[in-house]
This record gives sequence, C-alpha cells and structure tokens, in this order.
Amino acid sequence: MKRAFNFSAGPAILPVYALEEAQKEIVNFKNSGMSLMEVSHRTPLYEDVHNETISLIRELYKVPDNFDILFLQGGASSQFFMIPMNLVHNDEIADYIITGAWSEKAIKEAKILGKKTNVVATSKDKNFNYIPSELKFTPSAKYVHMTSNETIHGVQFKKLPETNGVPLIIDASSDIFSYHIDWKNIGAIYAGAQKNAGPAGATIVIMRKDLYEREKETIPTMLRYSTHAKENSLYNTPPVFTIYMIGLNLKWLKSLGGIDAMNAINEKKAKYIYDAIDESNGFYKGHAEKNCRSLMNIPFIMKSEDLEKKFIKESETLNMIGLKGHRSVGGLRASVYNAMPEEGCLALANFMKDFMKKNG
Repeated sequence: MKRAFNFSAGPAILPVYALEEAQKEIVNFKNSGMSLMEVSHRTPLYEDVHNETISLIRELYKVPDNFDILFLQGGASSQFFMIPMNLVHNDEIADYIITGAWSEKAIKEAKILGKKTNVVATSKDKNFNYIPSELKFTPSAKYVHMTSNETIHGVQFKKLPETNGVPLIIDASSDIFSYHIDWKNIGAIYAGAQKNAGPAGATIVIMRKDLYEREKETIPTMLRYSTHAKENSLYNTPPVFTIYMIGLNLKWLKSLGGIDAMNAINEKKAKYIYDAIDESNGFYKGHAEKNCRSLMNIPFIMKSEDLEKKFIKESETLNMIGLKGHRSVGGLRASVYNAMPEEGCLALANFMKDFMKKNG
C-alpha cells in the first residue's frame, strides 16, 4: 500500500514505525492473548507501557525532577479552563500573550470563569501574522500563558519570553517534542497528542510540582492536577491505546537521534516549502512574517479561490491530502509535523513549482 502524504493539521500523520509496531501487537499484546485495548490499566502489563512512556518523555524532553508528567483527557482545550481554575484565585491576575486563534480561546475560558486577565501583547491587528516584541507583564501575575505555535496562522515563537520569574504556561500542542525547552522559567507545558505526539485521546501535561499548592478544595476532584499526580495519571481509566502510541512515537523519535536531530530535520523540511513560496514571485504568498514562520504549519494563499481549488484537486491525485487552509486565513496550509517524511515536503515543493509553471 502506498502511504499518502497527510498534511492535515490534526489528527495528523504518524510515524510508519509506530503504526507497524501497533499492527503487530494489536491482537496479541506481548503474548498475553489480549489486545492492549482489552488489558486492565491496573495490571503490570499496562503499567509497564504507561511508565515507559513517561520515562521516554522525561528523557527526550529533558524534564527536570521537580516536574510531574501527566496524561489527562478532554484535549488541550480543557487546559484552557483547568489552568486558571487551579492557579488563579480571588483578585489574582494571569497574563496572556495572544498570537492566534488558540491563545484567544485560552484567555476566553479564563474570562468565563471570572478570572482577572491581562493581555501582555496581541498581534490581532494584522490577523496574527507576527509575534509581538513588546511585552508588558504584570509583576504580580500568577502565570504567563502563551501558545508556542499557532496552527491556524502559522506563527511560532523562536525564543521563549523572559517573564521576570513569573511561571510560563505553554500550550505546545502543535510543536511539542520538536525542539528543546529551557525549563528555567516554565510552570507547565501541555499538548493534545494528536498533532505531534500520537493519535487523539490524551493530553500531555508537564507541570512544576509546587504549583499544586495553589489548588482549592472547592475544585472538583477530577479537575485538580494533584489528583492525577498522586495517582501517576491512573486515578481513573487512562486513554490506554493513545498512551501506548505516544510511547511508540517517542521510540521512533529516539531512534532518529532525539529532539535536536528532529529539529534539524524539521528545519530542512520546512525550507523546501518556504523556498517554493519565496521564489514564486508572488504566485504563492505566505501568511506569517519571515522571522516567526512556523516549522510545523505553513499557511499560504494564491491569487484566486478557483486556483486554490484546482491546486487541492491536483495535489490529491498525487497522494497529497489535507492541504485546504483554515477559513480564518483561507488558502492552503501544509502541516509538516515530526512524522512528515522529508520526501513529503520535497514532493509538495516540487508540485508547487510545477503548478506555478502551468498556471502562472
């Protein structure tokens, strides 16, 4: 079977290694006579998978010992309310950097809870095509929230902001495990698995342990981070198969040389496509400013919707799928997460050049 080049924003492409390993074990996991999806999460058979995945995250991401690694459910969107619910109380305030649709959604949930918020900076004035350079933090803020990579608008922080000691909370849903983090100012990092870590169903939360002290007893049990930290994310039934797939994904990443090696590969992959845009004399126009272009999501437009529709139709005949852009930006979008092979990006870049020759 010929694999498609899946440029969808999420659920997204997975490493062939992970899929083939899962295929081997889907019916009879480690000679147990059962699929892993049938195994109780209270058995050593599953606990070994669970703990190995946590260990791989800690090893590859170089997570310090004063952070817990949690597997939660409800998607990254549930973190939009869990974070302010647990970390901000009474007249306390939280800072937000707004760089796209997802960071907008995050602050919206905090406001629904009645939390006091401050917008440190926003790039909405130019439809989120840049990362603001002037950031005005609140010295007393309980955290600063940011989205490291905006999947819709294709902007990515190239350097984490200095927050003067205020914990930095990062939504890394679309670029987790793609570059190394300096943990010095981090309070928490969270990510839905379905873009760059595995299939849908689990949310990875990496949180500094001292932040649990801010929780209130009035918060429902399942919505407290400490509940899951104390039980190693086994307080209730975890998303067993997704966690297993995250582990396979990380084994594949480790086999490539780890996160630094992956970052170098991603830079090369994205360059193929950005070069095709930049060398097109305006036939293709990228959305993001060059100094903050995402290595994960590349939105671009053409001079007419008819031309874009033709582009999508012809690309699909070449086994390239998921290139339709989001309605708020329009046009096209190539999501090139870790698992996208280099040949997929090269194939798209070559198609873009051929399409321009025929239709320019």
